[in-house]
Amino acid sequence: MKVAILGAGAVGLCIAAKLSRVCEVHAISRGRHSEAIKERGFVMTGLWGEDKYCFNCSETLPKGDKFDYIIITSKSNATRSICEQFKEYLKDTPVISLQNGIGNEEIISEFTDKVIGGMIITGFEWRQDACVHVSVQAAPIRLGIFPTGTDNKVENLVSLFKRAGLDVKEEHNIIGSIWGKTLYNAALNPLGAIMKVKYGELLHENAWKIIIEIVKEVFEVCKAENIALEWNTPEKYLDYLKDSQIPSTAEHHSSMYQDLSICKKTEIDFINGAIVKKGQKYEISTPVNSTIVNLIKFKENLILAK
Repeated sequence: MKVAILGAGAVGLCIAAKLSRVCEVHAISRGRHSEAIKERGFVMTGLWGEDKYCFNCSETLPKGDKFDYIIITSKSNATRSICEQFKEYLKDTPVISLQNGIGNEEIISEFTDKVIGGMIITGFEWRQDACVHVSVQAAPIRLGIFPTGTDNKVENLVSLFKRAGLDVKEEHNIIGSIWGKTLYNAALNPLGAIMKVKYGELLHENAWKIIIEIVKEVFEVCKAENIALEWNTPEKYLDYLKDSQIPSTAEHHSSMYQDLSICKKTEIDFINGAIVKKGQKYEISTPVNSTIVNLIKFKENLILAK
């Protein structure tokens, strides 16, 4: 079986490393990572084990190659450009999104009619080029036909992930899982970046008051979108967030914090920004999410203007 992983940063390279032990993998990553992998292999530490891996990694795919699955793990703001760049490989191939935010699967569906949604809540932190530490994991990976359902392609992919030693589940309601992850990200990711703190610090009562309002707004939007979440009320989700998700990721610095630290644009438009946009569609007020978006964009502008 052959798998391509496009936009392979920390997440994609770790997935590639695990899969490389059970199938043929070709990862598309930045030149400095592909060169490091050629020279000394990919090094992974942390919760997914500590080992060195060798697999194909470059900035382009071999001309004419065909793949059983293509996995996109890029930042959401790169999804369309990646699909455009590799569109000849995407057509008629099952394409999986293992990304943050809302809207990636809809973009991918413009290039293939075989879209598999994915949800992954795991913390990945760069140690150096082609070296990643897996720091936290809040839930198993979930995979399913987007927006709902499953089939033998999903079953085979789940089996492949399991053989690679990954914690994974087949999910019939993958759109609900994707929105569930967005709920988690909207509540914590930008606040962690704005305040420059790990997730555990966000249990402070003043931060928690902001999180409550973010979550309430997301639930209103989900209701309008007819999204079936795992939790019936904001209060039930907030209990889960406080008692389970934050404790299991307490030591994690958010991806937005990491992006801003290296002067990169964040995924705010696909997380809290997507909530605001959906709210406007249904005339639902989202003042707290709007404020969060403006704060992150303000920080982006300060950093990127330097």
